[in-house]
Amino acid sequence: MTGPLDGTLVIDLSRALAGPHAGMMLGDLGARVIKVESPSNGDDTRSWGPPFVGPDDARESTYFLSCNRNKESIALDLKSTDGIATLRALLARADVLIENFRPGTLDRLGFDPVTLEALNPRLVVLSISGFGHDGPEGGRAGYDQIAQGEAGLMSLTGSGPDDVQRVGVPIGDLLAGMYGATGVIAALHERDRTGRGQVVRTSLLAAIVGVHAFQGTRWTVAGEVGSAQGNHHPSIAPYGLFRTTDGAIQIAVGSEQLWRDLCGELGLDPLAQGFATNAERVQHRAALITMIEAAFGDATSAQLLARLDRAGVPAGVVRTIDEVYEWPQAQSQGLRITVDHPTLGPTVLPGPPLRFFDFPGAEVTRREHDAPPTLDEHGEAIRAWLAASAT
Repeated sequence: MTGPLDGTLVIDLSRALAGPHAGMMLGDLGARVIKVESPSNGDDTRSWGPPFVGPDDARESTYFLSCNRNKESIALDLKSTDGIATLRALLARADVLIENFRPGTLDRLGFDPVTLEALNPRLVVLSISGFGHDGPEGGRAGYDQIAQGEAGLMSLTGSGPDDVQRVGVPIGDLLAGMYGATGVIAALHERDRTGRGQVVRTSLLAAIVGVHAFQGTRWTVAGEVGSAQGNHHPSIAPYGLFRTTDGAIQIAVGSEQLWRDLCGELGLDPLAQGFATNAERVQHRAALITMIEAAFGDATSAQLLARLDRAGVPAGVVRTIDEVYEWPQAQSQGLRITVDHPTLGPTVLPGPPLRFFDFPGAEVTRREHDAPPTLDEHGEAIRAWLAASAT
């Protein structure tokens, strides 16, 4: 396997989604990622389903498959002498350790920061928690939907203030993994200068607050509390979902020039009273939506998209998940890959979101991706490698 992190060894002690997602990102970038799992049941997500796929004696959770590509698996009992000794041997050789135990658990296993530094002073530790490793509620267990609510995201999502909704994927977990992977790469870069590792910490709470964006400053600066308001932007108009005769399209008018372009295409007056500026359009959003949808006339979604494209107005449809993976544009970006799974055979997975090119413009790609591992699939090989490298 090749990639920018080729030669980097990551030991992934995490389970569920935030830590495994961070480990998968590092694996996508070329790191060797060894996933340490419980011998009895493995990662929690191996049992999260349905759906499960594969033969009856080797069922696989599609949830587990979503966050563990490009990894090896070894099963270790961390309550046993052998399991702890094997983990120590791995960490002594590692560049990165990922863990998302509840705060204090790793210390009780005998791997507190002082011990880890003595074992491997170059080790970078990524530690992900639910609500932070300290503070008055630092010990709380963190699950994504709880964090989405506690961190304010659900209050901004849904059809209205009385119909708040969670985001349709575990976005807090995913964001914590992304922030965590970014922190690891920064710490590895700093290690090149200092020769020493460090502990990188993030949490589901921090990750969600980190993407509050304009909704955060809307409160901290302007004193306004945002709320859920459906499929239209709270600060830009028109920007949202509009109904057509056969469905709906989305339109994003992010500048006054685009507003004029939209009006020119739909036969509207861009200087009409109450709609001449973005602030006015936001204030009169309901009337604006009615006016635009009336201007669509009998045109279908496809006809409107073609017209808006010619006018240079950003627009699009709402695709279902199956439509996304069949979409030639998504496929052209490497967002659908096929891996050879030991029990499932050729298996289609979502692909990594980053691509790398050299300066002449040729894409620099991994030669292949590894399928998510079965439990302890690489245990024997990893133990043999440790034994050989110890001599």
